[in-house]
Amino acid sequence: RLRAGLDRNARMHVIDAILDHESSHNASHTRTSTTGSTRSRSSNNEEEEEGAVVAMTDPPSSSLMSTSDPPAHNGTATSSAEEPPAPPTSAAATAAELARQAEMEARAVAEATATADASYVPTPSVLNAPTVVPLLRQVDGPSVEGYTGKESTYVAKRVPVPLRGKLDVPIHISAGGSVVSYEISTENYDIGFGINAEREEGVTVVTESERVNAHLEPVTGKFLVGSVPCAIVFTFDNEYSWFKEKRVTYRITVRPPSRDNIISGRRRRAKAAVRTVSDDVTSAERRLSRATQQRSTLAVEIARMEKELAEKKKSLDVAEKEEGWLKERVALRKEQQAALNQRLDNGWEDENN
Repeated sequence: RLRAGLDRNARMHVIDAILDHESSHNASHTRTSTTGSTRSRSSNNEEEEEGAVVAMTDPPSSSLMSTSDPPAHNGTATSSAEEPPAPPTSAAATAAELARQAEMEARAVAEATATADASYVPTPSVLNAPTVVPLLRQVDGPSVEGYTGKESTYVAKRVPVPLRGKLDVPIHISAGGSVVSYEISTENYDIGFGINAEREEGVTVVTESERVNAHLEPVTGKFLVGSVPCAIVFTFDNEYSWFKEKRVTYRITVRPPSRDNIISGRRRRAKAAVRTVSDDVTSAERRLSRATQQRSTLAVEIARMEKELAEKKKSLDVAEKEEGWLKERVALRKEQQAALNQRLDNGWEDENN
């Protein structure tokens, strides 16, 4: 069974493939993967806990094909005298099964990448950039000139996670459509494990943090990163332990997209970006029309007010001139009044001689 899933809120697209190939003699080695939760109890008397949610789990190579499996019937009748066709060798069957799994995974990656690209929305910082260069860089993705698509692998062994502590391992992804696979294990004890994708818009939970029995068997998984740039943060949580330091070994591989996926993906992202930009243009034009109308109304009102202000300024000048003239007149009249009252009170000087 193969299924490609899409997280529409943060556009983190996860492949969920469960490949279950069991043989009668190796059934005890086959691991069952589920997108739900499982219940397990560790061998060192830890509390009962939820099993890890795995995006894609690869079965052990020993369970791919048993040498006792009968060959497929080709629908052609054979006589009793003819010798039956020899069953395929274990190596050939394993190689064929691995090729089939690779083809299924490639198809799931292509489908999930197409879904991610179709729902691509440029980030606000890119849309609001003063130039078109950041948008084109995000839409184009990596250059295909001389592109090799080389994998990047991050490995660490026996890394200590202190009691009551955490260990974060950030992996930066810049190419949309990259497939991230991981394998983690611990020594002697279980540990809390979760994966988050941090982007400009926020944080997407890829795998919920929960305690896993990585000391009993490695925890593995794969998922597809559809929206970039982002940082994939692998968190090893030992905060619940008061007495035990844990030691973690991990191997994280980032497989970039194929050249064909890059070429088809940039066209899908360009179409999605055109829709986003066109919608924004329509919205901006409506707002521009309203803003233009408001500006015109305010400009008319301001012009009317400025005319009134000019008239009032003229009235103010007349009032100021009249005020000055009247002040001088009042002062003169008061002086005249005082002089006349003095003569009336004290008489005229020439009359006293």
